[in-house]
Amino acid sequence: MRLEDQPLTWVERYRLRLKRKRLLWRSFRSRHQLKSLTDNTQKITPGAILAFTTLRNEISRLPWFFHHYRTLGVDHFLMVDNGSDDGSVPYLLEQPDVSLWRTTASYRASRFGLDWLTWLQWKFGHDHWTLMVDADELLIYAHHNTHTMRDLAAWLDARGQTTFGAMMLDLYPKGRLGKQSYDPQSDPTDCLNWFDPGPYRAQRQRPMGNLWVQGGVRERAFFADQPQKSPTLNKIPLTRWSRHMAYVNSCHSALPRFLNFEYDGPGGQTASGVLLHTKFLPEVVDKSRIEKQRRQHFHDPDRFGAYYDGIISGPDLWTSDSVKLGDWQQLQDLGLMNAGGFPATGGK
Repeated sequence: MRLEDQPLTWVERYRLRLKRKRLLWRSFRSRHQLKSLTDNTQKITPGAILAFTTLRNEISRLPWFFHHYRTLGVDHFLMVDNGSDDGSVPYLLEQPDVSLWRTTASYRASRFGLDWLTWLQWKFGHDHWTLMVDADELLIYAHHNTHTMRDLAAWLDARGQTTFGAMMLDLYPKGRLGKQSYDPQSDPTDCLNWFDPGPYRAQRQRPMGNLWVQGGVRERAFFADQPQKSPTLNKIPLTRWSRHMAYVNSCHSALPRFLNFEYDGPGGQTASGVLLHTKFLPEVVDKSRIEKQRRQHFHDPDRFGAYYDGIISGPDLWTSDSVKLGDWQQLQDLGLMNAGGFPATGGK
């Protein structure tokens, strides 16, 4: 019997309801940590596609981030800056489709920014298709070059589907990390254009039914001896949001639990996309030195010192098994995403 077909006990159902309410209460309390810098939310119209992002020092990624998601049809960006000092804030203040908040509170203590974004989703995202992505994540899906996210959302609505899942695909350069050049106005996949086609493994977890996908280059390069500690690669970044919903761990999992079953991972049959992960831009070496000292990115930072050290050493992640990035069709052929019947006709 599939996990989604296995009934929960009343105790499990009660605990999940209680967990969801606690997460929403946490997010409600976290609103006091946010200071509004620019509020353009009056421009949000019914049916607008909204993007929610927490960031710190991402000025080199922001130009293409906005280009990519505006091209896909995102109407408004709700962003929380966590203490940037690289010019990100002045840049964001110039964007007419951005509402910006700032906080210097602990990223780790806020569930890695999730409390802040859940509050903003609760306040502004109800009944909208909302996208939760980091500045180093570029969502693609079948026919994304000809169909906007509004087309995708309308198709999902017609199918009665509430979420759209994606696998995070780590991209890397050929050559030692930190030695490349990158123009912030350019597509980061011109610099990072290789990936591991596999292996990837997926399993569902009880009681939430959330998928757990691991594997790929970071596991190969940094967690070969402890693969169970390698990063979680599954996300459900696009959701028709409701105030009773809550993400649990980044957007890897969500409550109510039915949200987790609408994505079945690499090799699955449901419609899904890929989040192109541009972590390994040349700045990653210096940023890793900083983040190792800040200790904000893991529940137990001491256990991941070797991970940071591995990146700081500037390894060459490329091997003869690496695959050069092509189009979305290539990723579908490799089983990393699925069109799921999303039609090629119509669109832009």
